[in-house]
Amino acid sequence: MERYVNFINGEWVPSESGEFIKNTNPVNGEVLGEVTVSTAKDVDRAVQAAKEAQKKWALVPAPERADVLYEVAYLLKERKEQLAQVLTKEMGKVIAEARGEVQEAIDMAFYMAGEGRRLFGETVPSELRDKFAMSVRVPVGVAGLITPWNFPIAIASWKSLPALVAGNAVVWKPASETPFLAAEFVKIYEEAGLPKGLLNLVYGSGSVVGNAIVEHPDIDLVSFTGSNEVGAKINGRAGELLKRTSLEMGGKNAVTVLEDADLDLAADGIVWSAFGTSGQRCTACSRVIVQESVKEALEQKVLEKMKDLKLGDGLDESVDVGPVINRDALEKIHEYVKIGKEEGAKLLAGGEIATENGLDKGNFYQPTLFTDVRSDMRIGQEEIFGPVVSFIPVKDLDEAIEVNNSVKFGLSSSIFTADVNKVFRAMRDFDTGIVYVNAGTTGAEIHLPFGGTKGTGNGHRDSGVASLDVFTEWRSVYVDYSGKIQRAQIDNY
Repeated sequence: MERYVNFINGEWVPSESGEFIKNTNPVNGEVLGEVTVSTAKDVDRAVQAAKEAQKKWALVPAPERADVLYEVAYLLKERKEQLAQVLTKEMGKVIAEARGEVQEAIDMAFYMAGEGRRLFGETVPSELRDKFAMSVRVPVGVAGLITPWNFPIAIASWKSLPALVAGNAVVWKPASETPFLAAEFVKIYEEAGLPKGLLNLVYGSGSVVGNAIVEHPDIDLVSFTGSNEVGAKINGRAGELLKRTSLEMGGKNAVTVLEDADLDLAADGIVWSAFGTSGQRCTACSRVIVQESVKEALEQKVLEKMKDLKLGDGLDESVDVGPVINRDALEKIHEYVKIGKEEGAKLLAGGEIATENGLDKGNFYQPTLFTDVRSDMRIGQEEIFGPVVSFIPVKDLDEAIEVNNSVKFGLSSSIFTADVNKVFRAMRDFDTGIVYVNAGTTGAEIHLPFGGTKGTGNGHRDSGVASLDVFTEWRSVYVDYSGKIQRAQIDNY
């Protein structure tokens, strides 16, 4: 059986614990291999290696650092299909989505490599004569990355690539559910020529490895994607330690459909957003806020499209919906369906663990649609993270905006309408970090900031140039060539 171990200071080494846990395929429970179980001592070794390597890396010109990222991009491109296959086996998403995720990592690598020749600061006029003023970006130091299982290479690329091009070193804890893809990504960095110590991979639980990353005095920032519960704990503890954190957490995303919308287009957007990745996206559509006059017509169109969805092994090109990640997730989703029924929502489709045609061997849940949901119901407020969507009827756009913003999250929203005036109102008034027009709630592109408002995050963003703000400090530089001491704001007039 294949065993995967940590990567620390350029070497593949097992944890000092000597323990391993099994990694299984969510389609059928097949054991794919084993992965080492790390301790806080493993984290400390990784941090010390990162700290030493970062001192030298920070002195390497950014365009030279970027050369490594270009190599990473080419290797990702060359191995796209292999990586997609590993992703589907470990995580369960259908192969077309897996290829798309790997492509996202490819795009991010090329994009961030380009930032090696930018990393722009500013030059500004000084208020004093014979004085030059500018600002530059400098690396923060050692970045602790904690990434989730639902986008195991895309999100890792969003964090590791800008961290490295900006001159930092990285200690990375991937999700326990997707360890093999993490190893494949690290091997690509290794082959691309990244100097040893700059990227360290430490497997293990959040309670042990994740906590050790947060607590370690030589980790300067923590970038986390995951649940609100864990993110809040990280933020609280990191705040006590005066560490920077970048948090990307939950969503309760809504598609708003007005009466003048193209209902066929809206139905396509809803089905893809709600049931793609089996609803296991932080941007998944969990609510449909629909104007009352078209609610029934839209429901019928969505139900018809849902009938054609095929569940199964994501490696089968004909499958539309794969499994959820594990049994705990399956049971949580089913519990929320029970809650929806108890709250008085009307179940139109799904609502059961899928067991037909051998699906009982895996973690499959039927695509599920509730209607006549009130916004204050738990299924209208809480993140389910599964293939469950709730229709919430509203009278007009004003009420739709109110309902959209009524949840504690603020990641993604969308509106379907033919009225440009209503489009611009939604763009202004939807309290989310991402807004789509005449599209679903998923499909973010890597050159724009990714993240949200309220309980979704803490103001930082992954992806795009904004991600550099997480991994750099601003340094202001003043050069006085007057030959005398000048006192700004005091004697300049």
